[in-house]
Amino acid sequence: MTDLWKHGAGELAAMIRRGEVSSMEVVEAHLSRIDAVNGSLNAIVKVLGDEAKALAAQIDAALSKGEELGPLAGVPFTIKENIDIAGHPTTNGLSALAQAVPPFDAPVVERMRASGGVPIGRTNLPDMGLRVHTDSTLHGLTRNPWSQEHTTGGSSGGEAASLAAGMTPIGLGNDVGGSLRNPASCCGIASIKPTMGRVPRANVIPVEDEGIVFQHMVAEGPMARRVADVRLGLSILAGWHVRDPRSIPIPLEPPRPPIKRVALLPNPPGGETDSRVAEVVRTAGRALVEAGYTVEEVEPPRYKEVLEVWSSLLIAEVRVALPILSPIMGEDANKFLGFVLANSDPSTMESYAQGWMLRNSLQREWARFYAEWDAVLSPTWAQLPFKHGFDISSAEAAQQTMEIFRPVMPGNALGLPSAAVPAGLVDSLPVGVLVTGALWCDLICLDIAEKIEAAGLFPRTPIDPVL
Repeated sequence: MTDLWKHGAGELAAMIRRGEVSSMEVVEAHLSRIDAVNGSLNAIVKVLGDEAKALAAQIDAALSKGEELGPLAGVPFTIKENIDIAGHPTTNGLSALAQAVPPFDAPVVERMRASGGVPIGRTNLPDMGLRVHTDSTLHGLTRNPWSQEHTTGGSSGGEAASLAAGMTPIGLGNDVGGSLRNPASCCGIASIKPTMGRVPRANVIPVEDEGIVFQHMVAEGPMARRVADVRLGLSILAGWHVRDPRSIPIPLEPPRPPIKRVALLPNPPGGETDSRVAEVVRTAGRALVEAGYTVEEVEPPRYKEVLEVWSSLLIAEVRVALPILSPIMGEDANKFLGFVLANSDPSTMESYAQGWMLRNSLQREWARFYAEWDAVLSPTWAQLPFKHGFDISSAEAAQQTMEIFRPVMPGNALGLPSAAVPAGLVDSLPVGVLVTGALWCDLICLDIAEKIEAAGLFPRTPIDPVL
């Protein structure tokens, strides 16, 4: 069956369980698809072909004996190259880490393997994930399947492009400033940044103990073409893990039933929004009304302050790390950070401490807001995907880039679950919307995203890359 790469992860798992196809057939179909299209995209930077086929053979043998296996048994998945997988370098897109091999898997990889998933490839990211455009010093530029001229977003751009082009049915990424959701919007796929603590996060490379901002704002999560597969991935990844002291053993079920009220934010404060993008958000809102939701244009409390606290805290920590990072990052990555830092106020211990106090105040006010609303529906990006190199073309362009992805920032700043789903095409480029909910209401976010997906506002992926 040569079209197996067109199916989602859950579909493939069911087909394998029923004996309609073998894991080997599924893996080989995806390896063939990688051979066919990755050359034009540079999304998968290391193919794990031999390992994947060996594991597929083991899974097929186990299934033939009637053994009970996990919910992804025999299904291939991909892993962003800043997530540890035993025996393969966690490069973070840097030549300096090209040989940095961890001794064991990150918790998310461990759980995907335990579910029966088959690692099939490693995907590209910008240097240290510190750019919203996927172009790494080590591996080069990743291209968008929808347009060779436009960005995939970042930093999980390799994952998103791989999914959109059918090279993988499900993958792993992470997110400190929209890195699961930015590329989902640019490439027309789905993802979720889970509630902080929902999914365990632990790496050995580049360091085991990160700064406090990364401890409180970075989340690991699943990426897929359909919301159902994102939900499946989250169910596999969620839960306490001994290696992550921030992970919490809380059930996936939301702490309260949905109230079916969504706050619409088509023009988020803090910058300009393309009117066509805003209309995609409004159309998604109308789809929710048709599905039985009450949808009103409402601005969450102190929105600009949320953006400011995310920016000030993250930039303060990047400044501290820059003497170590700058010598090992490439020219373009350093240029982008240089522009961003030049546009930012200097950090002091007092401003840093006040930033954390402000964050607590904002979390409290948003918690009160969510007592009346299930979620905020906004753009994922306020503009269309930009062309390669725009973000480093000038200091002004770098500042505009920061404004483009501002809708993702509340999810990181406040630790909230935030699901991305494609909702329209503008000038043949994908436009995604963002469903950001209350703490621990990840499944409510996915329910709302699934209603938008069901409205049929976006063409189904995978697609053949536009050359």
